[in-house]
Order: sequence, then C-alpha cells, then structure tokens
Amino acid sequence: MAVNSEKEGVTAGLYRVIVEIVDDRVKEIRVTREDFSELKRAVNELVDAQTRAEERVGRLEEAVEKLALAQAKTEERVGRLVDAVEKLALAQARTEETVERLVQAQRELSVEVGKLSTAIGFGIEDIGRVVLPGYLERHFGIEVEELERKFFSVDGEEVEMNLYGDGVKKGERIVILGEAKSRIYRGEVKDFARAVAKLKIEQDIFKVMFGFFIHPSASELAEKEGIVLVASYQR
Repeated sequence: MAVNSEKEGVTAGLYRVIVEIVDDRVKEIRVTREDFSELKRAVNELVDAQTRAEERVGRLEEAVEKLALAQAKTEERVGRLVDAVEKLALAQARTEETVERLVQAQRELSVEVGKLSTAIGFGIEDIGRVVLPGYLERHFGIEVEELERKFFSVDGEEVEMNLYGDGVKKGERIVILGEAKSRIYRGEVKDFARAVAKLKIEQDIFKVMFGFFIHPSASELAEKEGIVLVASYQR
C-alpha cells in the first residue's frame, strides 16, 4: 500500500509539472496571438493609409493632367492671340500706308483743284463781265458799260475786286462791286462781305456775286449783307 501511495504521489507531482508547463506554453501562445493581432491591425491601418495615399496621388495626377491640359489650351489661345496681334499690326501698317497714299493723293488733288479753280475763276469772271451788265439793267435799272478787275489799297493792304464798274441808277452814280466764283457757299459770301467792308467808298455801292453754282447756305447770309447772288444760267 505504501508503494502505491508513493507512485500516486509521483504521478500527481508529475501531472502538476506538466500542467504548469502547458499553462506556460498556452500563455506564450496567447501573447504571440495578441502580438499577431496587433501586428495585423497595424498592417491593416498601413494598407488603409497606403490606399488613401494612392487615392490622393491619383487625384493629384488627375489635377496635374487637367492643369497640363488647361496650360496647353492657354498656350493655344495665346498663340492665336499673338497671330491676331501680328495680323492687326500688319493691317494697321497697310492702313497707314493707304492713308499716306490717300493724303498724298489729296495733296496732289488740292494742287490740281487749285489750278482748275484758278482757270475756272478767270473763265467765270469773263462770263460775269458779259452777263451782269444786261442782268443789272433788266432787274435793277442799273446802267453800267463795263466791269473790270480792280485793286484797292487800304491801310497798306491790297483788296481785290474782280468785278468793278461805275454805273448809274435813276440818274445817280453808283459803284458796282462784285466777285466771281465758280461755286458760292456761305464762306465765299462772308469773305466778300468782309473785303467790301474794308473799302472806303463814299458813293452808293451795289454788291453782287456771280457763279456757276449757288449753295442754299449762301443765300441767307447774302440777303443779310445786302449782296445780290446771280447764277450763270439766270437771265
């Protein structure tokens, strides 16, 4: 019986030892699993962070692509603008060249018109000298034998009248002062009135202007200044 009790005691002690060893191993395994779980969570978090980072990188790449596309479009628009500016500058240069030619042509035309006006001016004077004496007699009872060009010296200034004549109206002496212009506008009437005003003539004066064309703007001022306007076609 003693031997059996001793065996049982040894067996019980061995069992406790084995249990303790097993418990220790289990604890070690538990710790290892906990570490593994923690590591797994860390890895999952790292994967999530990586995913988010990749998403942000993807959005950044998309934004960069859009920016590059916008930049390309901007450069294209700038290119078109540069082309437009160059074309505008070229057109401006051509316009300035055309204007310069037009100005030159205007100068040449002015010279030719001046020459023509001079030629026509003398021609209209000759016609006025022939037409006006009969017209003045028929319409105003003024007798004048001849009309001529005359120059007056007034305070050192020379005043020209290209139609001048001594006439008679109802037995009274009268001086005819006239101007022949191919085209009579308000300005021509104003200049003639100013020239007549400079003369110091004591006799009665009859003022007349003769031309191929009389503009309506001249009539009102002529009436105000007491100037008779006669067109070449009037009889």
